[in-house]
Amino acid sequence: MGRSVSAVHAPDDWFIKGGADAQALSLALTGQTVVGLRRTGKLLMMDFGDPDSPPNAVLGLRFGMTGRLVVDDHAVIEKLEYSSARVLPEWRRFELRFDDEGTLVVIDPRRLGGVELNPDDSRLGPDAFELATEHLAAAMYGSRTALKARLLDQRRVAGLGNLLVDEILWRTGLDPAREAGSLDGSEQEKLAKVIRSTVAELAARGGSHTGDLHLARVRGGSCPRDGELLDRRTIGGRTTYSCPQHQR
Repeated sequence: MGRSVSAVHAPDDWFIKGGADAQALSLALTGQTVVGLRRTGKLLMMDFGDPDSPPNAVLGLRFGMTGRLVVDDHAVIEKLEYSSARVLPEWRRFELRFDDEGTLVVIDPRRLGGVELNPDDSRLGPDAFELATEHLAAAMYGSRTALKARLLDQRRVAGLGNLLVDEILWRTGLDPAREAGSLDGSEQEKLAKVIRSTVAELAARGGSHTGDLHLARVRGGSCPRDGELLDRRTIGGRTTYSCPQHQR
């Protein structure tokens, strides 16, 4: 906060989303001061401008499965489960250089994340960390889409990924293939509560790969709760593991 941008280095056009390019990012951000940081779901937003006025520009950062943020040569996350321990120069997809000679760098081996100028965060659903039962109920209402697919839709609930949803539904005892609109009031209340608690717990542990179900998410894996052979299906385009015994 309070640091001003002296230069923008954006060498990877693919990594710039939303129709902007490196020149547009440089023109919008150079000379601007960071006045705010906020997050909705998987989108981290940096506000630039005057602290007492609406931001002149907003930079959105998404990290995917392999992206990491490095500030002043300090990695915010030291290691990712599905990324490489190496750091190659070509993996530096985006960099802000500050007037105090510090830097903010996004490193992403697989280019699954991205940066976006003035992202439209109004298209995102409520944040999973703070998901209220009434917001979940609205997201589920009348939907015949599979429950897992609905929860992965960032327009409905922001911040849930594949591993998290499998963990949440396993903990809640809900079948990921159920129609989202079939949940009754008590199931919606329980699901909202488990979403909040699971997201917080796994964040404190170090990530979605630290869930109680995670090690069993392999072919032939058994449910850690009751020992039943896990079902392996594709739901919402994602590989899905669930227990046929207690998830209904």
